Amino acid sequence: MTKKKTFALRIDKDVMSAVERWAADEFRSTNGQLEWIIFKALKDAKRIKRSFPNAEGDPK
Repeated sequence: MTKKKTFALRIDKDVMSAVERWAADEFRSTNGQLEWIIFKALKDAKRIKRSFPNAEGDPK
């Protein structure tokens, strides 16, 4: 299992509500959804080369 870093995140309540709904729609935890969003943005910007830890490229 990969090591994870813990940190505090301040986020607008409406943005957080939208992420929570999106996570529920995708059957993910809110944390997993945020991690997936950040990973996808990094990959799209070519800032990271590896694929997401599981086979589908999805943190479910």
